[in-house]
Amino acid sequence: MPFRIERDPLGEKAVPDAAYYGIQTARALENFPISGLRAPADLVTATIQVKKCAAGANLALGRLQADVGAAIIAAADEILAGGLRDQFVVDVYQAGAGTSHNMNANEVLANRAGERLGGERGTYTRVHPNDHVNMGQSTNDVYPTATRLALLATTAALAAAARALADALDTKADAFSHVLKVGRTHLQDAVPMTLGQELGGYAACVRRGADDVDQAATQLLELNLGATAVGTGLNAGDDFTQLAVSALARETGLAVVPAANRFRVTQSMGDVLAVSGAMRRLAVEVGKVASDLRLLAMGPRAGIAEVRLPAVQPGSSIMPGKVNPSVPEMVNQVCFQVMGCDGTIAAAADAGQLELNVMMPVIAWNALHASSILTQALRVFRARTVEGLDADADRCRELLDRSTAVATALSPYLGYATTAEIAKTAVATNRSIRDLVLERGLMPADRLDLVLSPEAMTEPGVPGDRR
Repeated sequence: MPFRIERDPLGEKAVPDAAYYGIQTARALENFPISGLRAPADLVTATIQVKKCAAGANLALGRLQADVGAAIIAAADEILAGGLRDQFVVDVYQAGAGTSHNMNANEVLANRAGERLGGERGTYTRVHPNDHVNMGQSTNDVYPTATRLALLATTAALAAAARALADALDTKADAFSHVLKVGRTHLQDAVPMTLGQELGGYAACVRRGADDVDQAATQLLELNLGATAVGTGLNAGDDFTQLAVSALARETGLAVVPAANRFRVTQSMGDVLAVSGAMRRLAVEVGKVASDLRLLAMGPRAGIAEVRLPAVQPGSSIMPGKVNPSVPEMVNQVCFQVMGCDGTIAAAADAGQLELNVMMPVIAWNALHASSILTQALRVFRARTVEGLDADADRCRELLDRSTAVATALSPYLGYATTAEIAKTAVATNRSIRDLVLERGLMPADRLDLVLSPEAMTEPGVPGDRR
């Protein structure tokens, strides 16, 4: 492979001739051969959007020569259209603050912009990574700004996927509103309810999780671009900040604004932590739905089997005909991973020191990874499980009729102690609650039927109360 020689303050280094990145990226490749993971596509996009809008601001302020600024913007547009994506090669686990990621972007843009102006890669005589592409910026404002923009783009899709799942659950709740079943608490029989009520509760939980994600994401709209190294705005200025952030609002379609306090946004990753916490909450809500559907589908002959999940693949390599709840199992695993990402983000956010949190690369990767996998899991869960969910109404009623939970409706009439004794006897003798009450002459048959109506027990109030 042919190489070119580039120079930086530490000396010389060979860089592949074909590479659009430069010497600082080459050093990062040597220093951080850690995971093989690269910057998420959304983070690359957001970083290039920052560079494009910064170049536009510097052009408007007369700080960049017209041809240089135009070449940087044109190179950025090439990348935003999908070009040169293979040139973003720095490992996720890199030096603090994301300096290597920032310089990777600076070098790719400088080399491509210089090439457009007739220069050769690696010379930087026409367009320099630091002097021109990074003008008015620091890694310490570029990286958090790019992280926020990338998360804003992905969390919008996440919230939409969650609401679509909630809608699908609501649709099934309506379809199964007539299916009576026994409710369960502590994994024991409780009082009657409908399958529709159960699914409607799931829908509301998921929708509330989506609302949390949306609300937390509004904190990301404050950008510290122009804060430069520590928040003072050295070498940038309020005019640069206003122009660059306004350009980003147009470029992204997001209602981003300059940070009310640049020092806060430079020092703290708390806003990203809040979004991560909201994603964790959504993962917990969705994970419970997946677990509950696995329980309710347990069987089909030796379990609860109140619902039937769509069969998406054979469930066993040894047991013919076995079908597993494969998609809910996947959803559970994704939800666990999201919780793990949140734990990493919390630890890294806590590690901020003085004017900067240098743990931003691991925070950004985990937040974007969590958002991406949870979004996809919700889409698959909706399409390949919830929309095909079916109910076994006969099985639901069979288990309800076998349960002693209906005895709860007798408490307002017979008292807790008498009702408990009847329920205990019913279990011990395998007789019905109704037969035992009639045998003891505790209530007339017509009144008892009103009180023990499972339908009445699914509504607020005292069953059989003539008032």
